[in-house]
Parts: sequence; C-alpha cells; structure tokens
Amino acid sequence: MAMKFAARTSDLIDSPIGAAFAMLDHRVNNRPLLDLSQAAPGYSPAPVVADRIAQAAGEPNTSRYAPAAGLPELRDEFAADLRRSYSASDVSAGDVTITAGCNQAFCATANALAQPGDSIIVATPFYFNHDMWLQAEGIEVRHLGSSDELLPDLQHANELIDHTTRAILLVSPGNPTGVTIPPELIADFVELADRSDIALILDETYRTFRPTEAPAHAVFDNPSWRRTLISLHSFSKDLAIPGYRVGAIVSGAEVQRETLKILDCVAISAPRIGQEAAITGLRHAGGWRREQAQRIARLQDHFAKVMATAPGGFELVTSGAYFGWVRSTDHRSTEETVRRLIVEFDTLVIPGSAFTPTDEGMLRFSFANLTPAEIDELGVRLATY
Repeated sequence: MAMKFAARTSDLIDSPIGAAFAMLDHRVNNRPLLDLSQAAPGYSPAPVVADRIAQAAGEPNTSRYAPAAGLPELRDEFAADLRRSYSASDVSAGDVTITAGCNQAFCATANALAQPGDSIIVATPFYFNHDMWLQAEGIEVRHLGSSDELLPDLQHANELIDHTTRAILLVSPGNPTGVTIPPELIADFVELADRSDIALILDETYRTFRPTEAPAHAVFDNPSWRRTLISLHSFSKDLAIPGYRVGAIVSGAEVQRETLKILDCVAISAPRIGQEAAITGLRHAGGWRREQAQRIARLQDHFAKVMATAPGGFELVTSGAYFGWVRSTDHRSTEETVRRLIVEFDTLVIPGSAFTPTDEGMLRFSFANLTPAEIDELGVRLATY
C-alpha cells in the first residue's frame, strides 16, 4: 500500500515561489529573465558583515549551538536598535528571542498561541506562508477585510473576534502590497486586542523600507505593551543575509517561554554564524542599511513612473518596501497570466491568488532586485502583452 499524507498538508497549495520557478523550463525566448519573484535581497551584505562571516567560519564556537533565545550580544544590540528606531525606552534584551528567520518566528508564535479549533484573524492580502502554516496546523484563518487604501478594517476585526480567537495578524509594510499601516491604526488594533484578551502579532519584516524614518509605531512607549503585542522581525532584508536565517520575536516573558518550547523542537537555536553576522551589521553597518533603503526607495519611484501608464493593461494599485501590487485586465485566470508572462515575456512574477482567498486578478511584482534599466525593460515587455 502507498503511504498516506495528512490532509492538512496535502490540501495546501504548493509554494508559489517554487511553482513560478518551475515554469522557467518552458520559456520560448533566449533573452535575460526579469526576476520579480522573491522579496529577498539579491545583493551582497555590507563588506564588514561579509568579513565577519568569513572570520566566524574559522572559529570553533561557530559550529556549536547558540543559546536557545539567541546570543546575548545580539539580543542586546537588537534591543538597542529597537529603542533607537522606535524612540522607545521600554525594550530590553530580555524581550528578544532570536529565531532561524522570521518565518520561524511566526510559526513558533502561532503554535504558542493557538491549537486546532482556535482561530487567528489574518489581514488580507496576506503573506502566503502565514496562511499556509495556520492551515497546516488546523487553526482557523479568518480573513480580515481592508479599506480602499488596503489598510486593515478595524471594525471588521472587532466583528470577527469570538471565544475561539487567539490573535490578530498584521504585516506592515505589507507583503504583498507594500502598504505601511499608520502608527495610530496600529495603536487602535493593539487596544482592540488588549480589550479582547488576545494577541496582536505584528510582522515588521520590511520596517526599514518604509517611506519615512519616523517610528513605525509608539506601542513600545507603553509599559504594558507586553500584555498584547508580539512584534516579529527579520535581519534578512536589512542586512542582506537571507541564507543565514536570523529573525526575532519581541515579546513579553510568557510568550518567550512558550515559543522557546516550540523552537527547541525545530532548529533548537538560530545558526550562530548568522547571529554573528547580525551583531556586526547592527554595530557597524547602519550607514549601509540606510543607503540600501534609500536606493530601493528610488527604485520604487522609478517603478511607479514606468507603471503609471498601465503598460499592457497592468495597473499599479499600490507599491512600497519591495513590492508592487498590480491588477491585470487580462481575461485569463491569474495563474494563466503569470504563466504567459514567464514563458512568453521572460518576466517572473507571483500570482496574487497566492495572497488572497479568491482570484482577484492581482499580481505581486518584487521590483527591489532590478536595476533602473531592467525596470525600463519591464515596461517595454508589459506594453507588448
């Protein structure tokens, strides 16, 4: 008899990234590929970080387990970085748990909060791995509607909460939309979650790539933030080290204790070499981080100008961080539109149906790894669609 698989996983979609890459074998042209698929840096880390990685590789401690919650130096440096970034005084190293990437930070957090039969409210459009993990764990996903500006609807969230609800999940800036949630709306969601005795999970992976250097929110100014807020972070984007798998959970002690139980069963601790890279980046690559954020902001402006005429009927709805959220006027399904873009137009994008409960004719364009010339070429290719 053939082996059997759990329905909760076999019923999931395949990775949208992997599915898109699988179509590359069917391309009919020989011209260079425009890769707008992945929202991770395609450039090298700062030289000081790369040098530290090379040095750390030869040190005996690097190949050993790190402390479960992360290297103390990294927890200290990141807490200090948060205090600077948020103009907050009430964040300490004890609030920081280092994880093997931000995806793991979310998975451990979700498992610590909810079990099969419980529900988590997820703002749409959602990051597909969040939705996939909750489904795989048997946690009910309640999709939260958004405004015309693609901001999460506070009133709708209030209506979705019941005795099974364990958390509200927001992502800011959004993946796939790039939309940044205003600090005052984040504060309103924290208040709603606190009043309802549930958590607010705030994924802040792309916080450095917001259109302002003002604090992303003021929640850390309130000493009671640990009652409600769980803030998730990634070093992959800020420091261009996605392959070294370093993220963080910022939370109160109770959340930390429960998530550490989950982490101990998975990767045990984040890779030490990645943590060493992150320490160096936080200490010595601040200027480099700002330069990269400014460079990508310029790319966003250029991308928006190229898309302003809706070339080929592809309309830019929003853009920000690494992303353009694009509406297609093609009569085909989104999956067919994506297949044609890849196979015939050598343009690799992700279908918006990976981020929404139904097919809404949307596409995610991750423009941040293109050059200005490649963005121009994107406009030319779309115009001939």
